[in-house]
Amino acid sequence: MGLEQIIPAIFLIAVLVLVLPSFLRSNNKSKQFFKNLFIWSVIVVSIVIITYLISQ
Repeated sequence: MGLEQIIPAIFLIAVLVLVLPSFLRSNNKSKQFFKNLFIWSVIVVSIVIITYLISQ
C-alpha cells in the first residue's frame, strides 16, 4: 500500500472523527439515524466508484 492510498485514508478518518459526534447528537431517533446513515453511505459509495472509474 503506497503513500497515495494511505494519505486519503487518513483524511477520511479525520473527517469522520470530526463529523461523527455532531451526526450522532443530531440523530437521536433511530429511524432518522438509519435514514441519514443510508444517505451518507450512498454518497460515499458514489464518490468511491466515480474516483475508481476516473483513475482507471
